[in-house]
Amino acid sequence: MNTTIETTVPVRSTPASQSFGSPVWSPMERLASLRQDMDRLWEATFPGRSAALSVGWSPALDLYDEPEQLVAKVELPGFSKEAIELNYQDGVLTIAGERKADYAEGKEPDAYRCERMTGRFSRDIHLPVPVQADKIGACYKDGVLTVTLPKSEDAKPHKVEVTVA
Repeated sequence: MNTTIETTVPVRSTPASQSFGSPVWSPMERLASLRQDMDRLWEATFPGRSAALSVGWSPALDLYDEPEQLVAKVELPGFSKEAIELNYQDGVLTIAGERKADYAEGKEPDAYRCERMTGRFSRDIHLPVPVQADKIGACYKDGVLTVTLPKSEDAKPHKVEVTVA
């Protein structure tokens, strides 16, 4: 027995005023529309809790465990040194910043592709070992932020000699 179930899917059309005069389909416009719908759904489900607080963008980050230190590398191409904020408190390294858009809102030219994220970001990294807060260093070169976090003496490996009883 072969059963076919048909369902209707609402299709949302974009008014001509929102098409920016471009005949090219823009997936970013569709994503923005979907995000607005999701924000409205979130607000209806959890009044007073902004969905904007739970979404955003986040740069790629690697955290390495070396014998004497932890090393965090964060991809931040196009950032100025002044646009990057670092904070360490209670075992948590916070890296934050903001990438400005190339054009003022509403003044964007027609685009065929828009993949670079803009706006504010913040990353909290819970460190796996205690570090020496007063010796944390950061270097920004070629779009990569490298943060060195020297381990506290208690966190470093210690060789234990075995004695014969």
